[in-house]
Amino acid sequence: MTTPVLVFDLDGTLLETMGDLTASMNHVLVEAGFEAIEPERVRKMVGAGVKVLMSRGLEASKIEVTDEVLEPLLAKFIRYYETHIADKTHAFPQALETVARLRDAGWKTAICTNKLEKLAKPLVRAMEMEHLFDAVVGGDTFSKNKPDAMPVFGAIDIAGGSRAGSIFIGDSKADISAARNAGLPVIAVDFGYTDIPVRELGPDVVISHYNQLEAAVKELSAENAPT
Repeated sequence: MTTPVLVFDLDGTLLETMGDLTASMNHVLVEAGFEAIEPERVRKMVGAGVKVLMSRGLEASKIEVTDEVLEPLLAKFIRYYETHIADKTHAFPQALETVARLRDAGWKTAICTNKLEKLAKPLVRAMEMEHLFDAVVGGDTFSKNKPDAMPVFGAIDIAGGSRAGSIFIGDSKADISAARNAGLPVIAVDFGYTDIPVRELGPDVVISHYNQLEAAVKELSAENAPT
């Protein structure tokens, strides 16, 4: 019998990346002559990939977003972020320890993020958590990203697991919608990056700390077990 997969979002779910994302955005904006943006404002801009993040940063600075303006700033953002990808980033409390215990309990695990794959994989390596995941899927790994189901299914398939019985864990509307589109139950963390309170987005379970995840996984597994 193929093993189901716990599919995790990355930014705002497993890792607190806001420090490095904010620093990278503000480095680009200030260098271009614009004002820096406060971290709490940036926190609500994350979740749809770096292009959308940079676009939202420009909009917040009251700058008209055109390809001519966006593309060179986006390239600078990526270059800067690549070299500062884990300066301030850290895992949320007990996140990685909990993932390890769930793997020991027999689950496969994967990451499905809207972060570019060329940024997601180096970040996973920099955080020394590569061994904890059977797959890392980025926002450009497939032709569609979250909220489409394609990258969720792709992460499960690359991990060598079963779609049946798999569960998604995320922090945003894109995550919850992707899980629903894939027909998977979803656990939401309430400490992540979203402009809408996650409880209002209709996840199956909401957790406030990783010490609640194992019980939530057990509950959803029992509810979704074949009869």
